[in-house]
Parts: sequence; structure tokens; C-alpha cells
Amino acid sequence: MKTLDINQIKQYLPHRYPLLLVDRVLDWESGKSITAIKNVTVNEEFFNGHFPHKPVMPGVLMIEALAQTAALLSFLTMGQKPDENSVVYFVGIDGARFKRPVEPGDQLKMQVEILRTARGIWKYKAQATVDGNVAVEAELMCTMRSATDASQPAG
Repeated sequence: MKTLDINQIKQYLPHRYPLLLVDRVLDWESGKSITAIKNVTVNEEFFNGHFPHKPVMPGVLMIEALAQTAALLSFLTMGQKPDENSVVYFVGIDGARFKRPVEPGDQLKMQVEILRTARGIWKYKAQATVDGNVAVEAELMCTMRSATDASQPAG
């Protein structure tokens, strides 16, 4: 079993609080899949406004957590850590479905597998569960660019 703690994750992802949404990698297999977790606490900034009377994690942040997990898998698969010039961008989200709300105290278990890579585009099947129940699922597409090329179309 290959794991990563938060300090190792921060070597692969440029995100920091409050946008770093992966707390631990439970297991990963190069070129195949990764399983990671996000511990959702009432102290998350977004709960102040979403929603004060019934705190729910925004769906866009669940997708972002899955995308960060996918980016980790890509860097681990390539056997390289990003440098300050590396940028990972979304280029597509297909079939996103939200099945249950995610609330403070939940643990989001994220599973991402690589479907294919072609012409610099990575496609993943992604799913996040809480207590074994699907919270969100989608197919994600991302590309990696240097910051100097980041304004150019994905191709």
C-alpha cells in the first residue's frame, strides 16, 4: 500500500488553505488509480455562507477535491513533482452527478482512475463517497502546462 500524508501531498499540489482539499492518500497505483480522503470539518470557510442554517459542502468544491486527487495521481504516475512553473487545468467535466449532501463531520473518500491520456489531456473516472454512499461522480479531463504556456488553448 502506497500512502501520502499532508506534507507529501503539499509537495505535489500547489494548493494551500483554504483550497487544499486532499488530506491523505490511502493508496495509489501508478498509471491506474488513487484513493484519498478529505476530512470535512465545521471550520471550513465555505460553511459560513453555504449555508449558515444547514451547512453543506458546495458541489464545485467536491469536484475540485476530485480534480486535486486526479492531479496527484498524474504527477505520481509521471514520477515527477511539479515546479513553480507547472499548472494543471480542467479542460472538461462530463456526467457530474451529485447523489447526497456532504456535511461537517463527513469524510469524503475519493477514488480516481485514469481512463486514458492523449495529446497532453488526461481523462479520469472520479467518485467520492461518504460512509460507502456515493456523494458525487464525474469524468474529469485535465491538462498540465507550464505557466508561460498557460494562456494557450489546451489543444
